[in-house]
Amino acid sequence: MRKIVLMMSVSLDGYMEGPAREIAWHRVDDELHQHMNDEIRMMGGFLDGRVTHELMSDYWPTADADPACTPVTAEFAGIWREMPKIVFSRTLKPGPAPWHTTVMPEVAPEAIRALKELPGGDLCLGGADLAATFLKHDLVDESRIYVHPVLVGAGKQTFPVTEFAPRTLRLVESRTFGNGVVLLRHAWDAQ
Repeated sequence: MRKIVLMMSVSLDGYMEGPAREIAWHRVDDELHQHMNDEIRMMGGFLDGRVTHELMSDYWPTADADPACTPVTAEFAGIWREMPKIVFSRTLKPGPAPWHTTVMPEVAPEAIRALKELPGGDLCLGGADLAATFLKHDLVDESRIYVHPVLVGAGKQTFPVTEFAPRTLRLVESRTFGNGVVLLRHAWDAQ
């Protein structure tokens, strides 16, 4: 069965973005970016909210056309364009959309559980608000949190206050990258 994998970059003080939605503090170098490419290439699709999808679709479809684009960035652009995407949005028109995207109006737990039963790679979940909804419905199987050695001070919390029961996670992997970013990979075993 496929897993829902929450992948997120966070500051040391727990924010996924600053107060003005800025993420320039992310410390992504070629080593970390290549790791992300290698991880995401094995996935079966992206699960994103509208805001995350719009940020991605504003840049990645043509990122590799920029002459200043690095090889690792060009590689991710190709992965992103070809990867199936499900975008959860109440404002976008439901159904097929550009870049192998399907828009769904809401998170229906039964539909997500059925999606996990389909063949293919794990599904990459992104975005704090969408993650909160998936957590509320106990739909997350694993998290890969990339902790950047930066204090942001304010912004959007990685795990916003939600109504879900506390749970203990099982550490599966930890890794420190040369730029100081630390991966904490946890299994969210059934309660």
